[in-house]
Amino acid sequence: MSLMKQVYLDNNATTPMDPEVFETMRSYYVEDFGNASSIHLHGQRARSAVEDARAQVAELIGAKAKEIVFTSGGTESDNTAVRGVAAQHLSRGDHIITSTIEHSAVLRSCEHLEEKGLKVSYVPVDRHGILRLDRFEKALTEQTVLVSIIHGNNEIGVIQPITQLVEIARQHNLLFHTDALQTVGKIPICVSELAVDLLALSAHKFHGPKGVGALYVRGETSLQPLLFGGSHERSRRAGTLDVPGIVGLGKACELAGQALEDLNSRVWKLRDRLEAGILQQIPDTVVNGCRENRLPHITNISFRGLDGEALLISLDFQGVAVSTGSACSSGSIEPSHVLTALGGDQKLRDSAIRFSLSRMTTESDIGYILQILPKIVQRMREVSPLYQTG
Repeated sequence: MSLMKQVYLDNNATTPMDPEVFETMRSYYVEDFGNASSIHLHGQRARSAVEDARAQVAELIGAKAKEIVFTSGGTESDNTAVRGVAAQHLSRGDHIITSTIEHSAVLRSCEHLEEKGLKVSYVPVDRHGILRLDRFEKALTEQTVLVSIIHGNNEIGVIQPITQLVEIARQHNLLFHTDALQTVGKIPICVSELAVDLLALSAHKFHGPKGVGALYVRGETSLQPLLFGGSHERSRRAGTLDVPGIVGLGKACELAGQALEDLNSRVWKLRDRLEAGILQQIPDTVVNGCRENRLPHITNISFRGLDGEALLISLDFQGVAVSTGSACSSGSIEPSHVLTALGGDQKLRDSAIRFSLSRMTTESDIGYILQILPKIVQRMREVSPLYQTG
């Protein structure tokens, strides 16, 4: 009996680790196990590996090695940027600007600061998911100290005009942070061109290990650390360094840099094939968000008359892993805040499925989905009281 084909298209939630990354990490668990802060040989081997990885991360995003701070992942990086800057600059101002479609790590950080008495402006987006520049400029005040806008959205893939936003922020002498978890390793990024002060990334979003990430901190940008203890990471993040994880992050960055051309050609074409096939074969389907200025590996599609969770489960029974939105919101009964921010028919938004590819996605994966999905949708619509044709 043949096994059911398994297709993984939930790469925005996490990616499979590249075998080369795993092999690179292996010796730092068993052989080169030293504490990177120790001065003996074991420690110095670990320290050397950490600094090599720091250079690899910096090279991928066009930064200086000393501007890379290792963290436990994207959530910690976002929290450190938003809460750390806010705490450091309270004497200057108590206002932060963000958007309505940020990742929960930024939104919850901002809500926490509001509970502490700070003020936060949540700038809306248009129906395509692009930040409204007019509302952004109106949100600026003399008390604003930080702007935090996501680079590429994790649910709809829309890329925000960061350089334009930074230019406006610079006119007011503001610090600028961007959550780049879905863009680092997926599209070319140079922090000097983006001109941001802080940028968050996470290894497991591009075939690295879970539990490790980094925060780019431009030059001598000042912020308070979240964790207190030793003077690790230039006193910006206390705690014994996860040497194997950091080594894995570095290797993942190296491999991601080599694979950028593949993502921006082959994977892009696979995404477009999937999207076009769904729209052509299945009536009453809508792509959510802008279809031009977006990441090459994401499409978010609504299937009118269906419940997104039910469709996800039906696909899972056929060996296909997808998502209805952010993995951090999985299990929540609340509708996607990102799709809600786009406006329009909420029932249509509730029928959305996010397909997120990676450089490990194949032609046969896409072919399999286009073979089974139309039949699944037709069968579900035949018994759905929500679906009405004509």
